[in-house]
Amino acid sequence: MTTAPANTTHQAAMRLRELVFGAACAAAVRAAVRLGVADVLGDTPTSVTDLAAQLDTEPRQLRRLLRALTCYGIFTETAGDRFEHTEMSRLLREDAPNSLRYISLWCTEPWTWEAWPKLDEAVRSGRNVFPELFGKEFFEYLHSDAGDSAKVFDKAMTTSSQQSAKDFAEYLDLTGIDSVADIGGGQGHVLASLLEKHPALHGTLLDLPKVVAGADPRLQDGGVFSARARLVPGDCRMEIPVRADLYIIKNILEWDDDSTRRTLANVVAVARPGARVVVVENLVDNSPSMRFTTAMDLMLMLNVGGAKHSEESMVHLMEEAGLDVTAVRPVNPYLHAFEATVRV
Repeated sequence: MTTAPANTTHQAAMRLRELVFGAACAAAVRAAVRLGVADVLGDTPTSVTDLAAQLDTEPRQLRRLLRALTCYGIFTETAGDRFEHTEMSRLLREDAPNSLRYISLWCTEPWTWEAWPKLDEAVRSGRNVFPELFGKEFFEYLHSDAGDSAKVFDKAMTTSSQQSAKDFAEYLDLTGIDSVADIGGGQGHVLASLLEKHPALHGTLLDLPKVVAGADPRLQDGGVFSARARLVPGDCRMEIPVRADLYIIKNILEWDDDSTRRTLANVVAVARPGARVVVVENLVDNSPSMRFTTAMDLMLMLNVGGAKHSEESMVHLMEEAGLDVTAVRPVNPYLHAFEATVRV
């Protein structure tokens, strides 16, 4: 047996110690967001004393929090016991164009700290452990017992969807496309972005009734795109009563394979042969954001019993449903688009 050099072993031990204390880093980010540190810190270095006075915190404890965060590139310490922003810390501001404030809160909500210790049980049993922990399925618990967390979830999903919608609108080539259907498209941020970029395009948003009722105001009656937009309440796992040149299915095929199969089959059943279908998902392989996407995959295992896809698993399910996958391309570092057509 070959023995590793001492310095390599020490580095490995140091890295592992850091990783097993990962909860401290996540908790520190959450604390900084809830205290509003990034929001009160301006464009110039500010002393801990001044920050503490603005935040109504203890200076010594705030310094300890900020020192921990600087180790991860979130804030930086300068001379005179002062701290200033980094590129990452600015993303915690509520007014940042690509703010990750609510995603940071969502990933560290109180229920997560109770669920993560059950990961070994979920892996061993293959069961969704959330009902055993809280007595209810995840979304029922969220909306009946955890109202504040539900609000955080809604804001996190809205900001994330708005940001990725712009990237997707830039990515998508709509040559020869007159109509699109956004299946399970939430509030319709993707559809609105596409209608804004393509003035001749018509589109349909299909999602659950309560979701469609809260659609982007631009798509609703009186909105700037209302003449070119149709809102259809429904469940894509049951039926998709929409004909279009292009079907978009973004970030909804992560519950279980049965739901995915039903959704894809419903698209194939209604679409004309040769119609385009674009599935957009986070991948757990072949992605520069694998640390993030694999973490999301584990959280889905815990809270809804779902899973993120690999490129192979997604292509398999699409081909099985009657789609011919023609390309798999990155939309941004977090999302990949599976381009396909309905088999003739």
